Amino acid sequence: MASILGPAWTPVALLVLSNVFMTFAWYGHLKFTDKPLWIVILASWGIAFVEYCLAVPANRIGAQVYSAAELKTMQEVITLVVFAVFSVWYLGQALTLNHAVGFALIAAGAFFVFKGPL
Repeated sequence: MASILGPAWTPVALLVLSNVFMTFAWYGHLKFTDKPLWIVILASWGIAFVEYCLAVPANRIGAQVYSAAELKTMQEVITLVVFAVFSVWYLGQALTLNHAVGFALIAAGAFFVFKGPL
């Protein structure tokens, strides 16, 4: 994948995929409240393993282009976008104006991380 997208875009793609898996690992079980907790923990660990297999190379490849702070900021913004879609699509929970304002403030913080020194 690194050769197809290059070191700038490969970590973005891998982080999106890893966050899809992690969001399901952390929140997917909320639809299965009838299952014993130990079962959903084991299932979540299995899903999280796939997430790590994507996130670790994303950061290794991304470190060629981005600082650690930029990679972490990118990961957090991707996490919010993936979670917002997951929350609406999978959990059926609406996003409110408060969510939009909070996400916008986080996006403003990401802007300053990537902008560089003031």
